Order: sequence, then C-alpha cells, then structure tokens
Amino acid sequence: MLPYVHRVTKYDPADRDEQGHHAGAEPTISDHGPVEAAYLQAVAAFAEDTGVDRLAIREPQIGGFARFGLEPPLDGYGLAGLFPAGLAGFHDGVLVPIAVGLELVRAMLRDNGAWCRLEAEGAFAVHVGWDQYLYIGSSRPCEAALTRTRALGLFPEPLDASPYDFVPDDPRHVQRPADADFWARLHWTVSAHHATFLEETYAGNASRWHRLTRDNIEAVQSQLTPRAQLAVWPDLLTDVATAVASLPDEGLVEIIWEDEDGQITSTVADDTQFDAATSQLTSASSAGVVSLTTDEHHPLFTAVLPDSDGVLRARWQTEPTPSDRDWAFLKTLRRGQVVTGTVTTIASFGVTFVDIGGFTAMINIPELSWRPINHPSDVVSVGQEITAEVLDVDLVRERVPLSLRAVQEDPWPRVAQQIGQVVTGPVTKIVPFGVFVRIEDREDGFQGLVHTSELDEASENEIEVGDALAVKIIVVDIARRRIALSRTQARTTSPEDDSKGGSARGASKPSSTGA
Repeated sequence: MLPYVHRVTKYDPADRDEQGHHAGAEPTISDHGPVEAAYLQAVAAFAEDTGVDRLAIREPQIGGFARFGLEPPLDGYGLAGLFPAGLAGFHDGVLVPIAVGLELVRAMLRDNGAWCRLEAEGAFAVHVGWDQYLYIGSSRPCEAALTRTRALGLFPEPLDASPYDFVPDDPRHVQRPADADFWARLHWTVSAHHATFLEETYAGNASRWHRLTRDNIEAVQSQLTPRAQLAVWPDLLTDVATAVASLPDEGLVEIIWEDEDGQITSTVADDTQFDAATSQLTSASSAGVVSLTTDEHHPLFTAVLPDSDGVLRARWQTEPTPSDRDWAFLKTLRRGQVVTGTVTTIASFGVTFVDIGGFTAMINIPELSWRPINHPSDVVSVGQEITAEVLDVDLVRERVPLSLRAVQEDPWPRVAQQIGQVVTGPVTKIVPFGVFVRIEDREDGFQGLVHTSELDEASENEIEVGDALAVKIIVVDIARRRIALSRTQARTTSPEDDSKGGSARGASKPSSTGA
C-alpha cells in the first residue's frame, strides 16, 4: 500500500452535502476540454514528482454486455491506435509510457468502455473511479505535484488508501498457474476427450477460443496473450441446428461457432438478441452455447499464465472448479505424508475410496494389509475412519494412492526370525508344483510353499486341502514376500534341534501325525 494517496477531483469540497456527496453544478462527465486536460496534467505532475516514466496495466477490463456509462459507447473502447497488437495488446502486465498511460486515463474519464489500474509497483498508482473521481498514490509526498494540481483548478484530498486498490475476491482461493503440470494435464485431457476447448481471457470479459487437438497444443500455447486467464472446456461444438435448439427461453449466453476454415468466433447475447446472433451462424460448420446466468456449464479447470520467469504475478481470480479445488488441496500433500480420512466406497473391482479433506483418494488391495486378504471388506468398512500414508501425488490425473499397511508394523521380519523352525499348519491349496501351508494360527496367516522336491514320496499323493502338515521354514524372502517350506527337512529335524530354534509364534498346534 502506498503511503501517500490523494483523491483528485474537479468538485469543490464546499459543495458537498452532509453525507459527503457532491451537490454542486459541476457535471459528472468529461468536458473533453480544459477540465479533462487538467486531470491529465495532474497525473503527469505526480508521475514526474515520483520519478516514474512507465506504468503497468493491471486487471484490464473492457465494456461487456451490460453498459452503465453516461456517454455513448465508442468503437474500440477508446483504445484505437494505443497498442500495436490492437485490443489483444491491452493485457495485464504490459508496460506503457506515461503518454499512453495518460490516454488510457482519458478513455476512462470519458467512460469509453475500457478500464484498468495503472501502477508502478511500490512507487505509483492511478485509479479512475465513477463520476470523474481520480485516485493517485505515490511513494513520495509530491508537494510540487499537489501545488500544480491546485493551480489547475482541481481539488486534491489526502486519503489513507484508494478504494480501487486490488483486493482478491477470495483470499483463500489459490489460483492454478498454467505451469508444466497444467500443460501435462491439458495434454492428458485432450487425449481423453479427443478435442477440448481453451478459452483465453486477456482483458476482463474479452476472450478468444481455441479448439485443441493433440497436434496443435504447442502452437496455441505459443500464441497466448501474457498473463491471460485460461479455462479448459470439454468440446462445446456440435451441429448448428442442435446448438440453436439448446438456446434457453431467456437468459444471457455466449454463442461460439467455427467456420469452414477453423476460425472460432463468439458473441454474448440475451433472449432479445438470439435471432440476430443465430443469423451469423449461416456459414458455420459447428456451434456451441454456454450459459452465463446459470450453473449448468462449468469449465473442467482453470489457470492463469505465469510470466516468462515462471512467477505468477497476474492477480486474476476465477470461480474455482472442483478440479481447481482438488488441485489446491493436492499441492498441500507430499509423498510419505500420513493423512486421516473416511472410507466412502469399496468398489466392486476391489479399490477402496477414502475422503481426505474433501478429496477422494484410493487404496488398492495390496496396500490394505501386509497379510493376504480376499476382499477389502476383510480390513475396512464404509464409514470407518482410517490413517494411511500418501504413496504419490499425481497432479496430472489428480490421483492420490494411499497405503494403509505403510502405517502398520511389517510382520515379515518377525516371520524371517522363524527360519529353521518346524511348525504345523493346514494345507490351503494344492498346485502341480507343490502345496501351500498356512504357518500361523489365524485366518489371514502367512502361507508358504512346499515344493514337490521338498515333499516325501510317501505322502505326496495322499495330501488333501485341510490336512495338518508339519513343515520346516527354510526361506523367507522379504523382498518378494515369499516363504519356502520343507516337509522332508521337518521329518529329519530332531526334537532337540527344533527346541533350540524355539517354537513358532502364532503357529498352529502340531498334529500327532504328518499328512
């Protein structure tokens, strides 16, 4: 905030009523003559006193569908000839010399339809308000400029701050930058939808539409206006008849159409102008309609272009989409972070979905438990609160896989301590290359394989599922999560050897005979 702010007007403070409103005869529109010239000379005087010779355009706006100016609208919004790139040159962050800045102040004083903040960061600012109120801020007292302003017949009054200082619509909203993650997500979205629309808004409600394909994203990206607001939409275009049929009975809409050359044009219209607007579609190859007055249509996600150095200096804010809110939340997560959430769904294909602060994360079956399970419901239930570890944060697909087992003790090292022990457990499965035996006395106990080479010939053909089998634990491969057992070694192990190794914790009671 600048320390020296003055409201500069043509209105004599003596002509204000008890509420502070102007009650004199001075008109509230520009005279296009000496008073307007005095305003511009005052701005130039303050800029000279501050030592500023260039100003940055911030948050530019142009006249929209509704217009409240007292003067007749002007083609080009008073910007004709000011920018080499035409209207597209009137964008956030562009630096202009004081002479161009003064012409912009003139256009705003005349209410031609263009508006912006003019600022030199930390040093100077000019804001034009309603009814010819001018707010000039400086980092210096500017006594010479104040004297000059009074000599011009204007009235400078000190203020604590300009009422037109930038204030974000929602300070809590984190705007997504159009960075590498954004473009990667856009590539992924185009691949999924085959075609996607990119709306580029460069000055308030002035926008251009681009139909994206896999082949043209880089070309479109290179042509975007600096600091533009971006909104990604699913493919809006359909045949013209269908688009016209989708027009509402009333309300404000934006009509977008594409001609045979691929040129995309849009116009804003309400129900009183639909006939005139749709008459422009006679040569269109396709068209689409976006409602501006209802919540029926939303972009998939939004972003703002950072500067060339990667820093996001544009202060635009858009209404955050669900994807934008998810993205802002994902930026707070890190791999390895422990989070708490509530199980919301157990899908038929086995994935468990968990709400973590409004975002839906997921747990695949292997990450639910260190132990073998048949179904997620063996471990969790809908509505259960759980604590899990974040395995990854995918900003492109906006996915967060979790692990429930990562926050639990890994039992495999304890199993490895039982190598050499003889335990008895039930046969759970018979396969061509051997049999599986559960070595712990619990339904989700670990199972090991007795390979056919470790089975004695006498019992190999007699074993059935459910038989209790005495086996020796010979290998525990923690990395591959595999256990190798031996029936033959169990039979040759003496009771003294077994007792030296200790009894297997959690093992089922040994049977009196082998299977």
